[in-house]
Amino acid sequence: MNEAIRPGVDSQAQEGPELSVIVPTFNERDNVTVLYRRLEATLVNVAWEVVFVDDNSPDGTSDVVRALALQDSRVRCIRRIGRRGLSGACIEGILASSAPYAAVIDADLQHDETQLPKMLLLLASDQADLVVGSRYIEGYKSEGFNKQRAGASALATEVARKMLRVEIADPMSGFFMVRRDRFEQLAPKLSVHGFKILLDLVASAQGSLRAVEIPYTFGARQHGESKLDSMVALDFLGLVLAKLTNDIVSLRFILFAMVGGIGLVVHLTTLFIALQLIKVPFAEAQAAGAIVAMTTNFVLNNFLTYRDQRLKGFAILRGLIMFYIVCSVGLLANVGVAFSVYDQEPIWWLAGLAGALMGVVWNYAMSGLFVWRKK
Repeated sequence: MNEAIRPGVDSQAQEGPELSVIVPTFNERDNVTVLYRRLEATLVNVAWEVVFVDDNSPDGTSDVVRALALQDSRVRCIRRIGRRGLSGACIEGILASSAPYAAVIDADLQHDETQLPKMLLLLASDQADLVVGSRYIEGYKSEGFNKQRAGASALATEVARKMLRVEIADPMSGFFMVRRDRFEQLAPKLSVHGFKILLDLVASAQGSLRAVEIPYTFGARQHGESKLDSMVALDFLGLVLAKLTNDIVSLRFILFAMVGGIGLVVHLTTLFIALQLIKVPFAEAQAAGAIVAMTTNFVLNNFLTYRDQRLKGFAILRGLIMFYIVCSVGLLANVGVAFSVYDQEPIWWLAGLAGALMGVVWNYAMSGLFVWRKK
């Protein structure tokens, strides 16, 4: 095998790769070698490299990639510690690449790598800055997209296109190729959180990217399972809201505030149950509502807002206690600001809004410092 690879590697070492294929991975050890073989077969006439960006997979994905890299210098591995998320992985991978064109493709073997030469030709001939593998144009075929996921994706696509005025048919696609110089220009505007890197890229470009969409065949997953969970819906809404504010407010803060809104509903529901059904005194009911809401907020923030810094094991208990403390102080800040505003302008809703805003800003800032601290 080494002898078969060496001639291509030596030639490429002198000229450098024309295409970098970025593959974000988490628990994909059974797929990476298959994908590498497919790229090798498809890109026979292209100087290429593949950069696997692995979020410290417990199944040893990075070990498999490094074993491939020992046999072929076109293979590289970026192993991320303490960071999670597809968008961040794609951004790091593209910025670490060395080719003028970069493609993003999933490791689950569902994207059609045979379309890469066509995508590269469109970019290299200056017909586009961005080429998207689209599910919503004629010629697309699906072998592994279930109806529930397809429906959710179609709804999200329609929301994104209307609210963010995105022109392409499939801004939710995870299969695309982009000019690296154009990506470099837009990278500072992109969020490292979440899953929808293409939507973020197109929305941030505000129509400045010349985009072409091509159909492809969406294959069936062969190994492992999808990394998408029920929290992705909130993640998506947070990204849309962040782009609507022109990134003045960060995606993480918006997600934190959205979770806080859910916590308010949980608080009121618990209060109602305790007062009306269990018949406990108001003080105890209010305390129960606050504790249940804070616990709910902590769990949701741990699995969504701070997904890339998710607490595990004993750290969850320590984090929960710190979250209780942070939110308790935040409540005092909330009440203090509300009273101060009310003294100046006795409008109850304005005072309440000011207090709530102060509370969420305090809780967000202190949670980042003391609960989900970066390692």
